[in-house]
This record gives sequence, structure tokens and C-alpha cells, in this order.
Amino acid sequence: MESEGESRRLWEQEQSQDTRAVLRRTGLKPGDRVLDAGCGPGGIAELMAELVGEGGHVTGVDLHEGRVAEAKARNAHRPHLTFFQGDVRTTGLPPDAFDYAWSQYVFEYLPDRHAALAELIRVTRPGGRVVVSDIDGLGFQNWPFPERLHAGMQRMVEALASRGFDLHVGRKVFSDFRRAGLANVRVHLVPFYLAAGAAEDRLVRDWKTRFEALAPVGAAVFGSQEAYQSHCDDFLAMLADPEGLKYAVTLVTEGTKP
Repeated sequence: MESEGESRRLWEQEQSQDTRAVLRRTGLKPGDRVLDAGCGPGGIAELMAELVGEGGHVTGVDLHEGRVAEAKARNAHRPHLTFFQGDVRTTGLPPDAFDYAWSQYVFEYLPDRHAALAELIRVTRPGGRVVVSDIDGLGFQNWPFPERLHAGMQRMVEALASRGFDLHVGRKVFSDFRRAGLANVRVHLVPFYLAAGAAEDRLVRDWKTRFEALAPVGAAVFGSQEAYQSHCDDFLAMLADPEGLKYAVTLVTEGTKP
């Protein structure tokens, strides 16, 4: 999903959702030591720092050097918020170090997501909370949804799956948590976006950035860049339709480390 606009897309995405309520609902509280695994440009980590207060601490880790640099610059005035570059599957952090470990929109990219979950559990203290938030079926909840557009999206999903991307990972995390031995596992369904009528500009920009990043895959799937662009234009036209409904969901799974 890398492109020139990806950092802006991530930041706008972070700011558009009611993450504050989700964090509180899943157990984040003042004074907590928190891990944001896959922190991107740091928008959610910034919110976490506000919620835990100066008595707590937030650590953000991301694989992308540029995202980490942005997050550090944006939060340089917050001494209880630190960032470093690293892999969420092998952070190198000490065991039992956090009260609350969070990862959002990361597991969808990981064919070995079980390694990432094991790492989140390892660095969380006994009694602490592990929370994974991710998409489920993004791009398929639309009506009207022309059959040619639905078929094109399905072809893209299959091509991405062959590269390790899982569009339906959200529904799988509950079982992952249970099999990993976490207790009190619960799932919350929250909106990723909802457009009753024409989609807002931010959502259109989000999809345009996604499509630009996926152009190499799309051109291979559709046989040419022109055919892929036609598919993208049709999807964006669907988003702009004032008579249509478009929505997507996020599944947030939480559990307690025994």
C-alpha cells in the first residue's frame, strides 16, 4: 500500500474514526504503559498519550522509517510518548512490559499474523489487555453494486491474497485469540466508514490513494493499466452516487493475558 499519499491517508484515517471510545471500551486507562504496534504517523499513539496522561507511557513501533520520523516530529513535545523503527513480529521489547498492547490495520498485511499476535502477548504483562483492530470485507458493502464491479473487486482480492494480504482478517482474529490462550475474549463491531449518498472527499481520497498504490497489481489483474483505471473510475463513480449506500466495518478483538 505504499505511495506518496500513504502517510496522509493514514493520518486522515486515524482522525476520522472514534478511536477514543474504542480505546476506553477495550480497557485503556490513565497510568497505563501502552504499545501501539504499527503506529504509522502516530495519530493514535498521540491520542493514547492523552488518555493515559503523564503518569503513563506510550511506545509506538512501525516498520516504515518515514512514518516513525513523522510520529517523532509530531510528538516531540510529549516526553511520555516514544517511537522506534521495528517489526511488530519481533519488536525486541522486554517481556511483560505493557498494560495494554494495541495493533490496528496491520494484521491484514501479515501472512504470519500469528507471529505478531504471539509478540503482542509476550510483551504484555499478565492481566494486561491485547487488542487487535482490523478490516473485514472492505469495499464489498455497497448497494447498488454492479456485478462487473463486484467481480473486478473479487479478482483484486484474490490477487492480493496470493501476495499475503487478507481482506477478511478481522473475522479471524477472535479464533486466533482463543487459540493463543487469551482470556475474556470479546469482539466489537465499529464503523470504518459509512456513506449514505455521495461519499465525503476524505473517503474518495482514501480510495484513490489505495488504487494508486495497487496499480501494479491491478494492471496485472485486468490485463492493462487502462483496464485497471477504468475499474477504479467505476468504483469512484459508485462512491459519488447520491442514491447509493457504501459502508465498511472494523472488528476490534480484545483479550486478557492470563
